[in-house]
Amino acid sequence: MPEVAIIDYGMGNLRSVAKGFERVGAEAVVTARREDILAATHLVLPGVGAFRACMEGVERLGLTDVIREFIATGRPFLGICLGLQLLFEESEEGGIHRGLGIIKGRVKGFTTDMREPGGAPLKVPHMGWNTIKIKKKGSALLEGIPEEAYFYFVHSYYVVPDRGECVLTTTDYGMEFTSSIERGNIFGVQFHPEKSQSVGLKLLENFSRL
Repeated sequence: MPEVAIIDYGMGNLRSVAKGFERVGAEAVVTARREDILAATHLVLPGVGAFRACMEGVERLGLTDVIREFIATGRPFLGICLGLQLLFEESEEGGIHRGLGIIKGRVKGFTTDMREPGGAPLKVPHMGWNTIKIKKKGSALLEGIPEEAYFYFVHSYYVVPDRGECVLTTTDYGMEFTSSIERGNIFGVQFHPEKSQSVGLKLLENFSRL
């Protein structure tokens, strides 16, 4: 049985992520201990809130090098929501702030002048159910998940990878943005699989089986 370590750096409802993994039969532990993280078979970096505060929490606990060390072993890593954004080099949220720099690119914000196809203004944050377009076919993370599947989103910022080959899915919200990435053993999703009912649980199950 895989043990999924969920990084606890003081931000977000980590228990809901752990419960999601437990519902699909994976053993999950919420931890900030280096020993627990490096002993796990899978690692998850969740996150809600502000980019700068989350990055400071990771650095304060000395977890930046631990995350890099885990990823370097080739074991599966998943960033969820802000956990995806932290993988990138920098974010423009509240100024310019440095991220982990594991994926080249930056985090940009939705603008308040975005419009629906009919012309109505779109609200920021992007909140609620939206569909994905699969850009990378055959991904084990998306096995059994159909094109245009609905996932639950809550965010005002989105990632812009420098290299398009890591884009796994995109989503439309006034524009087409990257809603998940895959590069080797690194996965990241902007949506919340733990809040996305059966299709979200399927994604967590797929990840736990990698």
